Amino acid sequence: MPKATSSSTPQAMYVWEGVNRNGVKIRGETQAINPNWLRAELRRKGINPGRIYKKPKAWFKPAIKPGDVAQFARQLTTMMRSGVPMVQSLEMIASSGDNPSVRELVKRVAQDIESGASLGNALAKHPKYFDKLFVNLVKAGEQAGTLETMLDKVATYKEKSESLKAKIKKALMYPIIVIVAAVVVSAILLIWVIPQFKEVFSSFGADLPAFTLFVIAMSDWLQANWWIPLLGMSAIGYAFAEAKRRSKAFDRFIDRISLKFPIIGNILNLSAIARFSRTLSTMFAAGVPLVESMDSVAGATGNAVYEDATRRMQEDTSRGVQLNTAMQTSQVFPNFVVQMTRIGEESGRLEEMLGKVADYYEEQVDNLVDTLSKQIEPLIMAVLGVIVGGLVIAMYLPIFKLGAVV
Repeated sequence: MPKATSSSTPQAMYVWEGVNRNGVKIRGETQAINPNWLRAELRRKGINPGRIYKKPKAWFKPAIKPGDVAQFARQLTTMMRSGVPMVQSLEMIASSGDNPSVRELVKRVAQDIESGASLGNALAKHPKYFDKLFVNLVKAGEQAGTLETMLDKVATYKEKSESLKAKIKKALMYPIIVIVAAVVVSAILLIWVIPQFKEVFSSFGADLPAFTLFVIAMSDWLQANWWIPLLGMSAIGYAFAEAKRRSKAFDRFIDRISLKFPIIGNILNLSAIARFSRTLSTMFAAGVPLVESMDSVAGATGNAVYEDATRRMQEDTSRGVQLNTAMQTSQVFPNFVVQMTRIGEESGRLEEMLGKVADYYEEQVDNLVDTLSKQIEPLIMAVLGVIVGGLVIAMYLPIFKLGAVV
């Protein structure tokens, strides 16, 4: 039997072909320290190895998105509930996935479990994809002997979290569409269309209206200096992203300001409350103590204002203050949330009440996004109409003036 490889031993991905005990030709990919180790490992599993070669490195690896992690949790839950052993479930998920990066990740998890690690410890080796909340819930399920139930709660939590994120992105996308569409249409008109009118106007031999001269001057400047606005917008975008990444103060300032934006701010507020309630409900379902749960809940809110409030609530509850009292003191949660939490604490059904709060606010976000979608469509038409109409009028004013003279 080959010796188990340590986590510090350099490994590579090998592609192998072989024949199993039933005489069926099979093919697979496995991480190993060398081909000889892999041959011995395949024989131990009843596979007569044939060709083995190192898998060539891909030039481009697709990223593993949070949605992929949610799908992995749901697939694993479904298979284990169907009675499929864990390692076999992971191997089936790895072989059926469309994303090669996900397949490789799942294979590593399966190999760690085969080497004797628990699922929680195997997932903890990949913190980039499986956060503390995910790992802690899985470990809690393993310790309590309710792994399948806990995996189902993790999968549901991840699915609802990703659904909420998608709704927020949808809401934020419309204003971006308006801005981008306006900029693109204006650039096309100023760079390619207006110069054609300029050549026609040069043959008029008459003074042009001030508005037309202004638009022509803009067109001339943009043709000669098109790189300045392009470079400026890129520099502003890069500086903004770097400032948010490097400066916590700036990041928190943006979070506070974003909550005050019309319509969008309301959506961000409701989504933060929904994430807070959903995460805390899931942590309670796993049997995690309240004070300890607050660490994961604070990071899951997605906004510095609610994260700071959660940290203050953690300090209050650690001193024996009830959760609903701590929420009321924070002054960021609506009275409805505080009252539902109080009912949950008094009745011993806090997990259920927080789940209902999360469902309610997720529905509110959904309704607001749909409303925004309907409101933004005429706004897009109005903005584009003003911009395009203004440029068109500027170009036709000399023609109208000439017609009046004639």
